[in-house]
Parts: sequence; C-alpha cells; structure tokens
Amino acid sequence: MNVTVYNHQRKIRLDRRTLAGAARRLASFAERRCAPEERPWRELVIHVLDDAGIAPVNQAVVGHEGATDVITQRYDPLPGEPQGLQGELFVNAQRAAEIAEHNKRWTFDRELALYIAHGCDHLTGADDHEPDDYARMRRRELRWLKRLGDVNFLCGGTGGASR
Repeated sequence: MNVTVYNHQRKIRLDRRTLAGAARRLASFAERRCAPEERPWRELVIHVLDDAGIAPVNQAVVGHEGATDVITQRYDPLPGEPQGLQGELFVNAQRAAEIAEHNKRWTFDRELALYIAHGCDHLTGADDHEPDDYARMRRRELRWLKRLGDVNFLCGGTGGASR
C-alpha cells in the first residue's frame, strides 16, 4: 500500500516516514474488516493540519463548522483501475497536542495515532453514530494502538514544518 503524508501545519515538526509506517500498520489492522474485493488497500493519503486548516475541510466535507480531530474520505476505484481501498485522512495535530497537554497519561503520538486508527476504521465502513457503535470502534482502535506499540512522530522541537 502506498501511504503519503503531507504536513500542512507549521507548529509541530513531524517525522513523516515514521508516521507513514505507523499508518501502514494501522491500515493493515483495519483492512481485516474489509470485504475481500476491497483488499488490498491501494493508497492512503494523510494530511496533517491544525485547527485553522481542518475547519474548512470539516465544513466542505461534513458540513460542520469549526475544527475536529479527523475527517475521512473514501474513494472508489475508477473504471479500469485495480480494485482496492483508497482514502484520505485529514488529522489535526494541534488538537492531538492539546489533548496530550491536558492528559499526562496520553502522549501526542498516541493521540495522533488514535486519529489515524479512527480514520482507517471509518475507511473500512465502521460507523460511530450510535453509542454502541462508537464504543465498539474505540475498543477496536485501542487494540490496534496496543499492537502498534510506542511511536514517536516528532522531529525534535517545534518550528518549521516537515513536508
């Protein structure tokens, strides 16, 4: 599977290679939920944004105002293309940093990985509109994070963006 990471925000320097590797593993965990004709995943594009960057995406895609943690877009193959899942995730690094700052038992890396896991879960058809569905998704995603193990997406410090 091809994973591409674009870091559009400028406050948190990220190791895109590590983030892409973690996303590839999380997507492989989620892929097991896919119908056989949707396998394998073909492409996953991840856009790392901040509140200001994700708000217009949230408005355009979901019709909601303001920032959110993750937005998922799934694409069907065009006629003549090979079968397989293609999708985009828009993840909010600013939100992940704020959550981690207020929860000392949860790191920025784990929170951002959770957003990616949640997005991958949605790409495979999971829905969280009902409380029971949300709880099932969260349990599954936390299992995936446990299997993923520790990750470190930071390039050391803050400042310029890594693209």
